[in-house]
Amino acid sequence: MKLYRLFTLTLTALLLTLSAEAKAPTYTMSRETLMDKIKGAWAGQVLGCTYGGPTEFKFRGRMIEDSHKISWEGTEQVTGMMKSWPTLYDDIYMDLTFVGVFDRLGIDAPQDSLANAFAYEGYHLWHANQAARYNLLNGIKAPDSGHWRNNPHADDIDYQIEADYAGIMSPGMVNAASEISDRVGHIMNYGDGWYGGVYMGAMYSLAFVHNDIDFIVCEALKTIPKKSKFYRCMADVIDIYHTYPDDWRKGWQVLEEKWGTSDVGCSEGALDPLNIDAVINSAYVIFGLLYGEGDFTKTIDISTRCGQDSDCNPASAAGILATVIGYNKIPSEWLEPLKRAEDMEFAYLPYSLNDTYQMSFRQALQMIERHGGKVTDSEVTIKYQKPKTVAYEVSFPNLKPTERKPIKVKMSETPLTFEADCAAIIFNGYVQGPRDYVAELEMRVDGGEPERITMPALYRLRRLDVYWNFELKPANHTFELRWLNPIEKASLTVVDAVLFQKQK
Repeated sequence: MKLYRLFTLTLTALLLTLSAEAKAPTYTMSRETLMDKIKGAWAGQVLGCTYGGPTEFKFRGRMIEDSHKISWEGTEQVTGMMKSWPTLYDDIYMDLTFVGVFDRLGIDAPQDSLANAFAYEGYHLWHANQAARYNLLNGIKAPDSGHWRNNPHADDIDYQIEADYAGIMSPGMVNAASEISDRVGHIMNYGDGWYGGVYMGAMYSLAFVHNDIDFIVCEALKTIPKKSKFYRCMADVIDIYHTYPDDWRKGWQVLEEKWGTSDVGCSEGALDPLNIDAVINSAYVIFGLLYGEGDFTKTIDISTRCGQDSDCNPASAAGILATVIGYNKIPSEWLEPLKRAEDMEFAYLPYSLNDTYQMSFRQALQMIERHGGKVTDSEVTIKYQKPKTVAYEVSFPNLKPTERKPIKVKMSETPLTFEADCAAIIFNGYVQGPRDYVAELEMRVDGGEPERITMPALYRLRRLDVYWNFELKPANHTFELRWLNPIEKASLTVVDAVLFQKQK
């Protein structure tokens, strides 16, 4: 009798689920409209990068006042920047790396292929991306490459700035975008760093089928666990906007007082005005979206003037808004300079914007069919997905950076001994030397077994942090660092140590 009742309850639950899915709303649009939105998504990113690039991380913990003119110099602005400053577009070429893999291998491309694609590319990377690249090239595979135990930059902005493609290829299918972000985003991020990308992908996905920015910002947040720091910060931004709807600068000050020092793991950002954490930078994205009120120029300008990563944040905000309004409704003073660059290949990759539009369009059509929609010669019908909350994750649990101790030592054969009362630590430093030189180091903690460390001198392959340990017992610890293979033409500098304590 119990087995029969269990079977009946299970069958009922299944039928209710199938019934709910069958009743899911659908959205039909022409293929031309879908393409127009896809083109808008990519165009907005490039324009936001270009506009905000000159101020990137020059305004740390402070907004950019109106007295500081951010120039937009006409029709050659985009082509000029793409030629003179190709690494500015790192969020675009990281996006396109994954787009290219999906184009070659299909929308089920495995995580290893996606990880290797960027690990072996010739472009430069920073923060969580570079830490993940180092891990991947040194035997730590995805998703461990992005986990906070192995990646001190796990909460950094990286996947936030390169997750656009996930929403663009999943129009109206927000949970499909989250699944792709699970596969790719954990290569380089975890916890709040991963949530930044999940949230951006969700907003892009919703922007294909909704026109209300306030709704998109709030509805996409349903993908994020409510108890996470990321969710709480975004919820605060939404509340701030509705409290001060006509004064974004007042809202920014309220936000900064509470969340401006949210950076934890990053050895550069901890206890520093620099904040490359996904939490605060995602907040600046939705500042632009909400306070921009659907105006393209205003949206880009506000996201830029919030400071910190002031090229990537307006890129996401402009991309999401341009998905809503479509490529053809981007104001001409922005669109004309972009059109001149559409056949230019991005640095390091064999893709132009015109190539990108086509690849994303093909992938979107495949995803629409995969998830129960319909594609014809003239239109597409999207089976809408109500947002589901992704898994709860926390990087650096209960840890708080409390002190940055200067070291400023150029290593020699003599070991460096350092004592600190802490529950976690990061040693910050770098190697200089011949391109093929790899420094070999050894770290002992409290006289225990040594941990071997390699630090390539080649910038593209560098290890960002000399040593880290986020799982020490709270106590006074002794650290002994040895340089095992010093040579005359190389130097190893240990700059400082960031100390962490457990939060009560």
